[in-house]
Amino acid sequence: MAFVLPSKGILQSEALKKYICETSAYPGEHEQLKELREATAKKYGNLSEMAIPVDEGRFLSMLMKIMNPKRTLEVGVFTGYSLLSTALALPKESQITAIDIDREAYEVGLPYIQKAGLENKIKFIQADAISVLNEMLNNDMQPEFDFTFVDADKPNYKHYHEQLVKLVKIGGVIAYDNTLWFGLVAKEEDEVPEHLSTIRTVIMEFNKLISSDPRIEISQVSVGDGVTLCRRLY
Repeated sequence: MAFVLPSKGILQSEALKKYICETSAYPGEHEQLKELREATAKKYGNLSEMAIPVDEGRFLSMLMKIMNPKRTLEVGVFTGYSLLSTALALPKESQITAIDIDREAYEVGLPYIQKAGLENKIKFIQADAISVLNEMLNNDMQPEFDFTFVDADKPNYKHYHEQLVKLVKIGGVIAYDNTLWFGLVAKEEDEVPEHLSTIRTVIMEFNKLISSDPRIEISQVSVGDGVTLCRRLY
């Protein structure tokens, strides 16, 4: 049986998802973001659901404009919809470090990043994120990020968290994607498709972990597939 991803978004009403997209997401979607989204769907089919949905992109864009961060980090890039969403909203002098092991997927979105004139804002690192973050932590001139977006391999979320809570400055924000996992975190175990069950368990354990971490305060945002914002306190 082929691996199939459910539609992104934790709203159970397809009509409501459609309404949100048509009234507040699609009308403001940047031209290059639309082109990137369509190119991703053409190349990856159902697996294009790995990219964040348009309403989540709009949310990240608004968040960047409110926060006005100078240094941001993205762990897990895929074709770059979230990366371009934030890059378009950041101040001119801002810099984004983006880490992913899959350069081929990143290069699907690269022409649209270039077309938007934002390639110089982005430093893409093709590597395992844990090793790159460890290098940053071991550097005497350790970077401090204002904002980090994590949409990578879910079993490593807990490891990324321990690294990122030291790399994000006090008052900075870490955003974790997929923390509601297609809404399946609220389903009974026997209702969960087998190929999504293991990650559901991982996500539920991660949600419990960060909810009791005294170093951060969190807000679970019901947009896209669920985004948890973590603000570093100390």
